[in-house]
Amino acid sequence: MQSAVRKVFTNHVAAIVHLIFSAQYFGTILFSTNYISKYSHKSTAKPTDNDGLFNKPVMKKENIRKVARIALGANLILAGISHLTFFRIEFRTQVPDWIPIKKDDTVVYSGVAEIALGSALVFTPEKYEKAIGRIAATFFTAVFPGNVAQYTNKRNAFGLNTNNKRLTRLFFQPVLVWWALKSTDNI
Repeated sequence: MQSAVRKVFTNHVAAIVHLIFSAQYFGTILFSTNYISKYSHKSTAKPTDNDGLFNKPVMKKENIRKVARIALGANLILAGISHLTFFRIEFRTQVPDWIPIKKDDTVVYSGVAEIALGSALVFTPEKYEKAIGRIAATFFTAVFPGNVAQYTNKRNAFGLNTNNKRLTRLFFQPVLVWWALKSTDNI
């Protein structure tokens, strides 16, 4: 049952990211001033590699950053929901034994924090983006001991059932920290 739920969850995340990138990419091409003015229905000219339209970046850096920020926020919201519902038991295995709070309470608190943080990344005004990005990076750093505990205690969860898979997972946490900082213009 959980593998079916995991597959649905993964497919939804992939679909959301795909839609965001597709809409951003095609919207930029189709509604570009250069494209409309040079290649409207009145013109018979065709775009070439030499006219500059295809030699320029399609998306502006700020749009890429915004899409990355929203995608990270959406993933955090979905991860937070999974902490509270269908992956709750698996998340308990990641809680280190030295945490002084009950494992289930830790999972619930971190799920609520992820939903709040993801919502902030998605909906915050530009004026607060940098602060939210630093908070997200700090959060990803703070939960890293859970990934280390899963590796050192050889706990199976989320398909990480070998030491190699658990070790590989550890290298993704710095990527999340970088993503939080980069998508909010902190680096």
